[in-house]
Amino acid sequence: MNFLCKSGQRTLYNSWIIRTSVRINSARRLCDNVPEPPNDSVRVRFAPSPTGFMHLGGLRTALFNYLYAKSRGGKFILRIEDTDQERLVEGATDRLYDDLKWAGIVPDESPWNEGPYGPYVQSKRYDIYKQEVKKLMEDGRAYYCFCSERRLELLRKEAVRLRQIPKYDNKCRHLTPVQVAERLAKNDKFCIRFKLDSKADEFQDMIYGKIVYFLAQNEGDPVIIKSDGYPTYHFANVVDDHYMRITHVLRGVEWQISTPKHIQMFHAFGWKPPQYAHLPLVMNPNGSKLSKRQGDVQLDHYRRMGIFPQALLNFITQSGGGFERELVDVIGPQMHDLIRHFDLNKINAHSSRLNPDLLKQCNREEIEYQLRHSEEKANALVKEVIRMVQAEFPDNKKGLDLDEKHVQEVLEWAVSRIDALQDLVKGKLSFLWVLPKTSKDKTIDSDVLKVLAQNLASEEETTFTKTELSIFLRAFAERNHLVFEQLMKSLRNCLSGLTEGPGVAEMMEILGRDKTIERILLAAKRK
Repeated sequence: MNFLCKSGQRTLYNSWIIRTSVRINSARRLCDNVPEPPNDSVRVRFAPSPTGFMHLGGLRTALFNYLYAKSRGGKFILRIEDTDQERLVEGATDRLYDDLKWAGIVPDESPWNEGPYGPYVQSKRYDIYKQEVKKLMEDGRAYYCFCSERRLELLRKEAVRLRQIPKYDNKCRHLTPVQVAERLAKNDKFCIRFKLDSKADEFQDMIYGKIVYFLAQNEGDPVIIKSDGYPTYHFANVVDDHYMRITHVLRGVEWQISTPKHIQMFHAFGWKPPQYAHLPLVMNPNGSKLSKRQGDVQLDHYRRMGIFPQALLNFITQSGGGFERELVDVIGPQMHDLIRHFDLNKINAHSSRLNPDLLKQCNREEIEYQLRHSEEKANALVKEVIRMVQAEFPDNKKGLDLDEKHVQEVLEWAVSRIDALQDLVKGKLSFLWVLPKTSKDKTIDSDVLKVLAQNLASEEETTFTKTELSIFLRAFAERNHLVFEQLMKSLRNCLSGLTEGPGVAEMMEILGRDKTIERILLAAKRK
């Protein structure tokens, strides 16, 4: 992978040019012989590094890029930036793509569906980087740096001691050609740095407005080719954005300070930089920054929680703005709603904190949307609940009422009570599927329960709805001289084994006449 020449028989970088000229010419043809997109075509990219798994902050960046492109008829590109070879996590690249597909954010071009501007993995683009760093060297905008790590560390310590900004002092920028040739002839270890302009840098951020930054006053000349021969993020990022015809860059605000550096590189090449929009940070509920190594904000965590992809996207969209107010009135917004209402100008220029309760609400709304607005999705929900019930209660398969119509009725009844489908088979709602473990209860005599069961068995006595059952139960208590609250407590116990939860009449309605009577008689038998 190392494309820096190590031969001692060279002056400056001439031997490197000779040894790589054939491949460079090939790379130039690769870059030049591709069609130009239309002048008004929007092309954005999501460029994650596979040094960890995707978390909510990364998903938000991907989503907003996708929405911006699709709202303008443009293209969304996935590029894998794997130049940091030492920190790569095995399997992270494939997982990043799977996470995007799970979320419904499907790239128009990527390593899995190549377009005309590939390769879409940086480690496969080294010939292109060779070509471009050669241009900067020839134009005098880049130079060899032979400073050791020890010297750089001493510079950092001295700056800290003097309470100055630690930065490289650009020492090797001033080496003469003869001095450089001598160091190369000795095979001294080197990197390549980019010469920063000393002028003030300014650009128009599409979210934060005009940004002015004195880059050279705060940073030394940055490394663009590391000593191991790999390009740095900053250099490869600029080259790839140019050759992939990226028109707009939407990324986290933490990269805003690097944007002047990138724009200087674009200008050094004579290229037009893209427009930049920096997205404010999404923070944890406690105000700390999200991290790739933080398990509870990774996408896999939400999948295991039973959060639907669209619910997670809706949760993100309500953390930081970016949408027309009309979207607030949409129950369970879908991707087409997000695209239609997305407005970059409405993104808040300040960080936002995640609200776990809002995520639960979004998931409930998504379940409700699937039940009410799509027969196909409603059927899929029913089948998933059936699967979950069978998996949760493998020893009770014969006694489970898993008729699809009944399961859908359960879903419709429970949609306002659950945060995820798993809640239907856990804890307080498990009584829906299996006989509860009841506690000993002597408040109501077994003969009274038998009479109650007989009355309920008569369809003429009452229809089996919550309203009618509430009237019936109160009348039954009065007729049999029972304390109504004690009757409710006893019935709750024999129906669900719970001391609190849904109303007794509600439980009876959702269980249905037959199962309600069965549980009351079983409780009477145990007394």
